[in-house]
Amino acid sequence: MKIKKIWYSSVNLFLKISLQFYCKKIKVKGIKNIPKKGAVLFAINHPNALLDPLLVTSNNTRENHFLVRADVFKKPLIRKFLNSLNLMPIYRIRDGIKQLSNNEEVFEKCFDILKNKETLFIFPQGGHSRDRNIKPLSKGFTRIVFGALEKYSDLNIAVVPVGITYQNASSFPCKAIIHYGKAIDSRAILEANTKPKAINILKQEVSNQLKEITVHIPNDEYYETVLNKLNNANVDFTDVDLVNKMIAKKEFPKAVKKSINFFKPLFYLITLNSLIPYLFWKKQAKGINEIEFTDTFRFGLNIITFPVFYIFQAGVVRWFLDEKIALIYLIVSFLSVFIYTKFSPTNTENE
Repeated sequence: MKIKKIWYSSVNLFLKISLQFYCKKIKVKGIKNIPKKGAVLFAINHPNALLDPLLVTSNNTRENHFLVRADVFKKPLIRKFLNSLNLMPIYRIRDGIKQLSNNEEVFEKCFDILKNKETLFIFPQGGHSRDRNIKPLSKGFTRIVFGALEKYSDLNIAVVPVGITYQNASSFPCKAIIHYGKAIDSRAILEANTKPKAINILKQEVSNQLKEITVHIPNDEYYETVLNKLNNANVDFTDVDLVNKMIAKKEFPKAVKKSINFFKPLFYLITLNSLIPYLFWKKQAKGINEIEFTDTFRFGLNIITFPVFYIFQAGVVRWFLDEKIALIYLIVSFLSVFIYTKFSPTNTENE
């Protein structure tokens, strides 16, 4: 178990550092709302595919378990790697009706995780969506919560809503805010109500909090109009409270021009210095069918190919020159990416 914990912690630290080279800024609010011990189910909105759990778990004080769409577990090597990081498959109708029966075993694993007073990530909207609103929640997460409570009478589970909001999602660099909501006492809800009513109450409480801790534009006939006004004003969507006040009051800033990216020349230098991994990414990007997976694949490929390529080129420099120049080259290569990530503007994108 110690080896697994060291492995998990090491990967988590690697992700935390790598994300600083990918995201201009990662803000975290409500970290004190995470219970230091005991069973916790984190109910998270899902705007940006696998980047969402990576951001949350690398900015979380607990060791977490995840439920992830089953189709990413198809290859044995990938499945083994994901399992080592506490990821578990959850099957949907699109995976085939026969596959749904596998969820019973997954739920039992979830019950055991919560019984052991560990934590679990759930995306209760049932799928990812770039829409800037909280869609109706599925009852799958309530089945896990109340199923565990019924199976273990002495168990308490804190349900903590987690809101993720992006600026410039699917473009590089992006900004993000992770906001942990207030813990909900699921045992108290179940004991005070019939189970059907408890399910609705828990879903409603989670939904209400998610609408407060993420940018939520009601999904009505005015959705596109409101979104366009916010995009045209180039608002910072990671300032969630301010943007939600604009939406509630229907008062929006005037349209402004997008910020000029004075760091664009640096981007071209980085591209020239990273030509092979950059071209490899551009080729792979053509096969991405869902925009929500753009950040996932770009981040996943870049954190491997760019460092490996820089180290290889540093070796070439060392071969022809000397170690000192090779070390300077390596430092400058990483530092240039970091500077571009942190200082280039993140204008809003029409979504």
